Amino acid sequence: MQKIFTSPFLIRTLATLVLASLISPLAQAEDTLKLALTGPFSGGSAPMGTSMRDGAKLAISEINAAGGISVNNKKFRIEIIERDDEGKNDRGALIAQELSSMSELSGVIGTVNTGVAISGDKHFQERGITKIITPAAGSASMLQWSKAGMKDLSIFRFAAHDGIQAAMVVEEAIKRNFTKVALLHDSSNYGASGREDLLAQIKLQGNKLEVVTTEKFNVGDKDMTAQLLRTRTSGAQAILIWGVGPELAAIANGMSKNNIKLPLIGGWALSMSNFIDNAGKNSNGAMMPQTFIEEATAPRVKNFIANYYKTYNVSRIPSPVSAAQGYDAVLLFAAAAKQAQSTDTKKIKLALENLREPVPGVIATWKQPFSTWDASNPQTHEAFRREHVVMGMVSDGRVVFAYEADRARLAKNLK
Repeated sequence: MQKIFTSPFLIRTLATLVLASLISPLAQAEDTLKLALTGPFSGGSAPMGTSMRDGAKLAISEINAAGGISVNNKKFRIEIIERDDEGKNDRGALIAQELSSMSELSGVIGTVNTGVAISGDKHFQERGITKIITPAAGSASMLQWSKAGMKDLSIFRFAAHDGIQAAMVVEEAIKRNFTKVALLHDSSNYGASGREDLLAQIKLQGNKLEVVTTEKFNVGDKDMTAQLLRTRTSGAQAILIWGVGPELAAIANGMSKNNIKLPLIGGWALSMSNFIDNAGKNSNGAMMPQTFIEEATAPRVKNFIANYYKTYNVSRIPSPVSAAQGYDAVLLFAAAAKQAQSTDTKKIKLALENLREPVPGVIATWKQPFSTWDASNPQTHEAFRREHVVMGMVSDGRVVFAYEADRARLAKNLK
């Protein structure tokens, strides 16, 4: 009988071939779509960043649990690449450089701070990486491309832009018969952009409001006594405010300390947990535009809220708007990849500009939210319109609908 000799290498090779032949189609389906989630997961803007990230992860886990995104008869699971920009412009720029140099990156979702978007998004644009800005960033994050006359753009935004928010803030002040207002804003890109949007809206709405004082404060300031005393002596009947949570809380607490009883009406950041928690009862009555209220207005909204609570072991979402926008942004991105039948970022961008099928989200059922970029009309890459936004109000630690009619309007958008 002839003796057969085998080497260890040959044995290993044969074993590999046998295993490969036995792998089931399910086990072979290890194809992935790489999606980066970026934002301030630490620092003053963290409630927005972490809520966005966690809402996005809920959507991703649901998509992956269902097998992934169908592309050319394959199922692609979403692989998350997570980066904390800490709300710092320079760190955001470095992260954008890193991500834009990655091979096979299908897209990016995130960014809260306007300065971070301005500092970093140029790297994504240069490489043609599709990015959906959410949950925030001020007007300048998109207007920079319009002003530059950018012919083609890979950056989209999924948030109520400041023009919508500022219009609603001014409308609310006029509706309540105020004629004299103080304008308070932080010194960041976001605050300065908000100030200009408010002033523009006051003019557009017939100059019915007189700005009797404009006060600025820095990110990180804890004592706003000087600004508040000037506000009191100005004769203002209300404060229109633009900033981020911690500083907003310092203002609300300072108003209480100095017995200044003026309504606070401002940007959506007044809904953040680090405003509501730090200001406590002093936050009650503050009003702000919202794209999502943490209330079960429809079955899928109820499921989203319940899943968020269960997954992250909380009884309140730190920033409900951010969580919902992160969730819906992922659904839009996945729908674009499926329509494009590709994980290529540039093909996904083209699909986002012309989504053919409605995408049921928890904010709305999205029907072609974006269109082909037109530098003369930045709203072509803005998803939100006025009908998607309502006025919210802080009441005993939560944001509720300021007006009953808005509840029905948001529920209608889900159909």
